[in-house]
Amino acid sequence: MHALSIPTWMVHVSSVVEWIAAIWFVWQYAEASGYLAWRALSFGMLPALVSAMCACTWHFFDNAVALSWLVTLQAAMTVVGNCTACIAAWWIWRQSQQTTPSKKEVTKG
Repeated sequence: MHALSIPTWMVHVSSVVEWIAAIWFVWQYAEASGYLAWRALSFGMLPALVSAMCACTWHFFDNAVALSWLVTLQAAMTVVGNCTACIAAWWIWRQSQQTTPSKKEVTKG
Protein backbone atom coordinates (compact mmCIF):
# COMPACT_ATOMS: atom_id res chain seq x y z
CA MET A 1 0.00 0.00 0.00
CA HIS A 2 3.03 2.25 0.34
CA ALA A 3 3.81 2.13 -3.38
CA LEU A 4 1.70 5.23 -4.01
CA SER A 5 1.20 8.49 -2.17
CA ILE A 6 -2.20 9.39 -0.72
CA PRO A 7 -2.95 11.97 -3.46
CA THR A 8 -2.10 9.37 -6.11
CA TRP A 9 -4.40 6.86 -4.41
CA MET A 10 -7.14 9.49 -4.42
CA VAL A 11 -6.72 9.91 -8.17
CA HIS A 12 -6.72 6.14 -8.78
CA VAL A 13 -9.79 5.45 -6.66
CA SER A 14 -11.75 8.47 -7.91
CA SER A 15 -10.98 7.47 -11.51
CA VAL A 16 -12.43 4.00 -10.92
CA VAL A 17 -15.52 5.48 -9.24
CA GLU A 18 -15.94 8.01 -12.08
CA TRP A 19 -15.65 5.24 -14.68
CA ILE A 20 -18.34 3.21 -12.90
CA ALA A 21 -20.56 6.31 -12.85
CA ALA A 22 -19.91 6.93 -16.56
CA ILE A 23 -20.92 3.36 -17.41
CA TRP A 24 -24.12 3.79 -15.41
CA PHE A 25 -24.91 7.17 -17.02
CA VAL A 26 -24.40 5.77 -20.52
CA TRP A 27 -26.76 2.90 -19.67
CA GLN A 28 -29.35 5.37 -18.33
CA TYR A 29 -29.03 7.44 -21.51
CA ALA A 30 -29.75 4.32 -23.57
CA GLU A 31 -32.87 3.66 -21.53
CA ALA A 32 -34.12 7.26 -21.64
CA SER A 33 -33.39 7.93 -25.31
CA GLY A 34 -34.50 4.60 -26.70
CA TYR A 35 -31.19 4.30 -28.59
CA LEU A 36 -30.32 0.89 -27.21
CA ALA A 37 -27.03 0.76 -29.13
CA TRP A 38 -25.67 2.93 -26.33
CA ARG A 39 -25.89 -0.12 -24.09
CA ALA A 40 -23.08 -1.59 -26.19
CA LEU A 41 -20.90 1.31 -25.08
CA SER A 42 -21.62 0.46 -21.44
CA PHE A 43 -20.47 -3.08 -22.05
CA GLY A 44 -17.55 -1.83 -24.14
CA MET A 45 -16.35 0.26 -21.21
CA LEU A 46 -16.15 -2.71 -18.83
CA PRO A 47 -12.73 -4.03 -19.97
CA ALA A 48 -11.21 -0.60 -19.26
CA LEU A 49 -12.72 -0.77 -15.77
CA VAL A 50 -11.13 -4.19 -15.26
CA SER A 51 -7.83 -2.69 -16.41
CA ALA A 52 -8.06 0.09 -13.83
CA MET A 53 -8.95 -2.37 -11.10
CA CYS A 54 -5.92 -4.49 -12.01
CA ALA A 55 -3.68 -1.46 -11.58
CA CYS A 56 -5.23 -0.54 -8.24
CA THR A 57 -4.94 -4.12 -6.99
CA TRP A 58 -1.30 -4.39 -7.99
CA HIS A 59 -0.46 -1.09 -6.30
CA PHE A 60 -2.47 -2.02 -3.20
CA PHE A 61 -0.16 -5.00 -2.70
CA ASP A 62 2.95 -2.82 -3.11
CA ASN A 63 3.63 -3.93 -6.70
CA ALA A 64 4.36 -7.47 -5.53
CA VAL A 65 6.35 -9.52 -8.02
CA ALA A 66 4.02 -12.46 -7.40
CA LEU A 67 1.20 -10.33 -8.84
CA SER A 68 3.10 -9.07 -11.87
CA TRP A 69 0.63 -10.98 -14.08
CA LEU A 70 -1.82 -8.19 -13.21
CA VAL A 71 0.29 -5.81 -15.29
CA THR A 72 -0.09 -8.10 -18.30
CA LEU A 73 -3.82 -8.44 -17.65
CA GLN A 74 -4.11 -4.66 -17.32
CA ALA A 75 -2.41 -4.14 -20.67
CA ALA A 76 -4.59 -6.76 -22.34
CA MET A 77 -7.78 -5.28 -20.90
CA THR A 78 -6.73 -1.83 -22.10
CA VAL A 79 -6.37 -3.14 -25.65
CA VAL A 80 -9.64 -5.08 -25.45
CA GLY A 81 -11.39 -2.04 -23.93
CA ASN A 82 -10.18 0.25 -26.69
CA CYS A 83 -11.41 -2.21 -29.31
CA THR A 84 -14.81 -2.75 -27.67
CA ALA A 85 -15.34 0.99 -27.22
CA CYS A 86 -14.49 1.49 -30.89
CA ILE A 87 -16.92 -1.21 -31.95
CA ALA A 88 -19.61 0.27 -29.71
CA ALA A 89 -19.04 3.73 -31.21
CA TRP A 90 -19.43 2.25 -34.69
CA TRP A 91 -22.62 0.53 -33.59
CA ILE A 92 -24.01 3.81 -32.20
CA TRP A 93 -23.10 5.60 -35.44
CA ARG A 94 -24.75 2.85 -37.49
CA GLN A 95 -27.95 3.10 -35.47
CA SER A 96 -27.96 6.88 -35.83
CA GLN A 97 -27.69 6.54 -39.62
CA GLN A 98 -30.69 4.23 -39.69
CA THR A 99 -32.94 6.36 -37.50
CA THR A 100 -32.26 9.91 -38.74
CA PRO A 101 -33.49 11.28 -42.05
CA SER A 102 -30.89 11.89 -44.72
CA LYS A 103 -29.87 15.43 -45.66
CA LYS A 104 -31.76 15.16 -48.97
CA GLU A 105 -35.02 14.35 -47.16
CA VAL A 106 -34.57 17.29 -44.79
CA THR A 107 -33.91 19.80 -47.59
CA LYS A 108 -36.89 18.59 -49.66
CA GLY A 109 -39.22 19.06 -46.69
